[in-house]
Amino acid sequence: MLIKKGAEANLYLEEWHGRKVILKRRLPKGYRLPTLDLEVRNQRTVHEPQIIHEAKEAGVPTPTVYMVDAADATIIMEFVEGKQVKQILNSLPKEERLRLCRHIGNLIGRLHGHGIVHGDLTTSNMILTPHSRVVFLDFGLSERSKSLEARGVDLHLMKRALQSTHYSYAKECFNEVMAGYAEASGEAETEKVLEKIREIEQRGRYIER
Repeated sequence: MLIKKGAEANLYLEEWHGRKVILKRRLPKGYRLPTLDLEVRNQRTVHEPQIIHEAKEAGVPTPTVYMVDAADATIIMEFVEGKQVKQILNSLPKEERLRLCRHIGNLIGRLHGHGIVHGDLTTSNMILTPHSRVVFLDFGLSERSKSLEARGVDLHLMKRALQSTHYSYAKECFNEVMAGYAEASGEAETEKVLEKIREIEQRGRYIER
């Protein structure tokens, strides 16, 4: 059953060997040469599970990958039970909401410390499970990088996501995200990233004029 139609891939909820799974299939792109298109889809299909595994090693919960079919540009992975953080963050009591944001920031700090940039850090790509674990999803745009620019862009996207979807609490939530980030990355490194975020925001304002 198709559950999400994306620009790069479709997600299907399926039954696989008696368990509920997500099947992610990367779609052919007509604007690319067929041989190049196949190469790109194969490469990204192999890259994503590798990053998912590395994120686990960094202590960040991610779905279990069951099968990778590079030739068919398909990944079969665990269906994570729970709710998107996007769906529940606004309705949580303040203390719980801030605690959750701090925990998310800590997980982002672990990712970045391990040299992984998520590439699509939004509350849509985080699941809060019934056991209160936060699971990060969709590493399709992720990359291996420790550059300050890449980390700043990652967190800038998170900040923008909070402002657009959780605008009433965006400031306090992002402050807690960065407090959690500091627990994992240290105060000095966090200040550098915050400075980079401010620089990225200034660039955006300059472009908009």
